[in-house]
Amino acid sequence: MELQTKYNPNSVEQKWYDYWMKNEYFFSKPDNRKSYTIVIPPPNVTGVLHMGHMLNNTIQDVLIRRARMKGFNACWVPGTDHASIATEAKVVAKLKEKGISKFEIGREKFLEHAWEWTHKHGGIILEQLKTLGCSCDWNRTKFTMDEDLSESVIKVFVDLYNKGLIYRGYRMVNWDPEAQTNISDEEVIYQEKQGKLYFLRYQIEGSEDSITVATTRPETIFGDTAVCINPNDERYSFLKGKNVIVPIANRVIPIIEDEYVNIEFGTGCLKVTPAHDVNDYELGKKHDLEIIDAINDDATLNHFALHYEGKDRFKVRKEIEIELEAKGLLEKVENHNNKVGTSERTGAVIEPKLSVQWFLKMKELAEPALENVMNDTIQFHPAKFKNTYKHWMENVHDWNISRQLWWGHQIPAFYYGDGQEDFVVALNKQEALEIIKRERNLVLADEDLRQDEDALDTWFSSWLWPISVFNGINEPDNEEINYYYPTQDLVTAPEIMFFWVARMIIAGYEYRGELPFKNVYYTGIVRDKQGRKMSKSLGNSPDPIELMQQYGADGVRVGMLLSSPAGNDLPFDEELCVQGRNFANKIWNAFRLIKGWEVDESLEAPAENEFAMEWFYSKFHSELQSIEDNYDKYRISDVLMSVYKLIWDDFCAWYLEAVKPEFGKPIDRKTYDTTLEYLGNCLKVLHPFMPFLTEEIWQLMAERTPEEALIVAEYPEQFNYWQGVLKQFETSSEVVSGIRAIRNEKGISPKENLELFASNSAKEELNSELVEKLGNVSIQFSDEFPDKGFTFRVGTFEFLVPVSENVDLEAEKEKLEKEKEYLEGFLNSVRKKLSNEKFVSGAPDAVVAAEKKKEADAVEKIAQIEEQLKGF
Repeated sequence: MELQTKYNPNSVEQKWYDYWMKNEYFFSKPDNRKSYTIVIPPPNVTGVLHMGHMLNNTIQDVLIRRARMKGFNACWVPGTDHASIATEAKVVAKLKEKGISKFEIGREKFLEHAWEWTHKHGGIILEQLKTLGCSCDWNRTKFTMDEDLSESVIKVFVDLYNKGLIYRGYRMVNWDPEAQTNISDEEVIYQEKQGKLYFLRYQIEGSEDSITVATTRPETIFGDTAVCINPNDERYSFLKGKNVIVPIANRVIPIIEDEYVNIEFGTGCLKVTPAHDVNDYELGKKHDLEIIDAINDDATLNHFALHYEGKDRFKVRKEIEIELEAKGLLEKVENHNNKVGTSERTGAVIEPKLSVQWFLKMKELAEPALENVMNDTIQFHPAKFKNTYKHWMENVHDWNISRQLWWGHQIPAFYYGDGQEDFVVALNKQEALEIIKRERNLVLADEDLRQDEDALDTWFSSWLWPISVFNGINEPDNEEINYYYPTQDLVTAPEIMFFWVARMIIAGYEYRGELPFKNVYYTGIVRDKQGRKMSKSLGNSPDPIELMQQYGADGVRVGMLLSSPAGNDLPFDEELCVQGRNFANKIWNAFRLIKGWEVDESLEAPAENEFAMEWFYSKFHSELQSIEDNYDKYRISDVLMSVYKLIWDDFCAWYLEAVKPEFGKPIDRKTYDTTLEYLGNCLKVLHPFMPFLTEEIWQLMAERTPEEALIVAEYPEQFNYWQGVLKQFETSSEVVSGIRAIRNEKGISPKENLELFASNSAKEELNSELVEKLGNVSIQFSDEFPDKGFTFRVGTFEFLVPVSENVDLEAEKEKLEKEKEYLEGFLNSVRKKLSNEKFVSGAPDAVVAAEKKKEADAVEKIAQIEEQLKGF
């Protein structure tokens, strides 16, 4: 069969993905094998593949493919998240383009539009993951709004409410005026922004005098209900018991005293706006202050703001500065940098807002989740993230689980009266009516009930994900949950450690009495060469699909993982994908070379081939031990680097060179079959990283039945190997490298056979046949070398290549002496630096270590040159 001269991933990848799908290699159902389960971190249903997804899902695919080859019943559950805030925002924007408000059409009609949007745009990302080669069990694809998952969410809400863990409360929340919903503390991103500090004059009631109050938000004065001073601040002792008049609003408010006020900040007088600041709210409760909410849900001001009613808060901030100045109520304005909370979802500046919300008590629920991470029952990779997790879990706040949205799981609370307690929590209306009849002694009809308008936080569905995808909430003892749960590995990003990972662990212990997964692998952030996070807004993120079209999915997978250690950011460079593509071509060319050999059944394997076969067997099993150790430690990039070097350096560069026949000559059967076996083993350890290329070559190597496909082939088993053979090959290869270096330096053709003198003591330490073949030399073992020649050392052994007649000895000697002189000068400069105590004690350890290595390398090189000079 004629093989393409260059590997073409575009002609291969779809073919093998279709083959894997057709033969249901990804499909899993419970059987007598041990399960290995991964649940995908569900991406937003309307999302598209970005570089972070590429990294995360490539790692998951590596783990699941390896487990499948190791004989586990591998199950990778895919799915998507309904993404309440993001999806509702897109649907609202789409309707707005048509001049339609969601409130005009009502909840039912709006949800029809949301489902239509989801069906139209949803699932694109899952199709893109197939292009990447992800071997998910697509029959199990779940969506957080699926009927069974929705039923699970409602059941859990009702259960936690009945346990007294969910309550309804009036609290200060983070309000996103763009999405028009509250968001959690963890969804607020604080950004350093340059603003202004406004110094306002508040007139003292019954006096012409005034006090100055500093604020960064002058538009909130319409919500002021007090000015607070520190009781220990002697400057303002005369104000005790007095009132002041709010600028523009002209309302009279009291002066209150509290040590909360920082005497050093601003003027030492604090305007108190309980409806618009979380700390002011606490002060307001403590001093029983009136609450005036002057800002609407969309961040415009309301009727309390008088003539500013209906205007945006930031527009009012500019206009009110002019009015205050004109009325003599503005003392001064200073530039002021402060941290401003913004919504992670929309980027809008957050407004603190008082609102009735639903909360889940977290303190007690979090205890087993904290304990079982800290004692390594659940292991984090890298372990450094345990400290962050510990801090958050020890200081956990009640979880605000309600959102002012329609797209999502509607809160199962049913109201029947006007009072704050005139509601019941139930699975549905029918159950609610029964509870009201039984517990409240009221007989009501369906139309007498109204369900809470709010939806649950999206994370309230995804925290059940490892359980709900196997229907473990609705049917706690079903076959699948008992077989697949707990899952093995979770691959995710550290930024959702609290949103998702911690909460899944909490849910696991609450609803299954055990962990949801044994290991959590935290990926880093994909950044560009300048260290910036890749994003569409910056325009610094390549299109993953275009990358795969250009370099092949395998090439991109290798490029992503070559420099992606767990928990550390990935400095992505497209050159890494070029390296991945080149690696694919290297392997393809190696296969073409082997398949091009003609086999002569009558030939015996020569001695150098026998030795090379013994060596690569030992080298492979030595590296396999290292590979498996790194897998156990979740050092996936280290695994790939080991496999990369094993194939590129050891198999392609050394082994194939050692065994390949002379041009035009045949090869013996033993060497040929063994070489194909070794290539097969290399393909097996590489398959999790480069599934398409490896399957293509595997299927071209021999006729295969579907049961013999590489994707389900048995992963190589570790065997004992010969340490002595490895050592002998290492010495032999270094000798060959020494010979090649002399040829390069002296311009001697590789085709010219040379003599090589080697000391007798080296005879047992190297394989003569291999050195003679790869070095194209004839070896003479002797303790007496010719007077003239080029020498080099390998370990304690000395070697010499005699000088040919056409070499200018004086020029060579002069060249070596100049090189020695340069190295001696370099060595002196390094030693001068190392003798400087201030440098050694003050520089980082790594810098000092690097200088010491320079010193050692220079000493060794000088010694080698001195040995060479002895030959002149």
